[in-house]
Amino acid sequence: MRHFDLTPLYRNTIGFDRLFSLLDQPGLTEVETYPPYNIERLDETDYRITIAVAGFSDADLRIELKGNSLEIAAEKKTAEAPQHEFLHRGIAARAFVRRFQIDDHVQVSGASLENGLLHVHLKREIPEAKKPRQIPIQTTSHSKTIHQDVVDADAKAA
Repeated sequence: MRHFDLTPLYRNTIGFDRLFSLLDQPGLTEVETYPPYNIERLDETDYRITIAVAGFSDADLRIELKGNSLEIAAEKKTAEAPQHEFLHRGIAARAFVRRFQIDDHVQVSGASLENGLLHVHLKREIPEAKKPRQIPIQTTSHSKTIHQDVVDADAKAA
């Protein structure tokens, strides 16, 4: 029997579960690994995406929200001529585009670049009309209540 690892489907979805719509999208067999990233839930309404962007400045990065798709892209603006001969070049500074599907009620609240890590802050704001609410239960009393006086009178007669 084959086992399918669905974790790549969950890590690109923030704030809701769209498993079946993700299954319908083409290109799910290709898993992107560059650049590495984390998705964190900070509390009930706050999330953070952290992407390792070593070698890129804030001028090289672009964050764009298109409908329910958050796109984070990087491309070097200036081509620097290497001043030295590299014996090993392990720090990749190649261009990339990362897309994340977000819920209708998730908003990008800001972004910061610190120590080679890009932090994109997200906040889930559900409108009052969509929040769960308690529905009061009304009861109508049609049943007869036996009073204590009647029960005591019956007991004395017996």
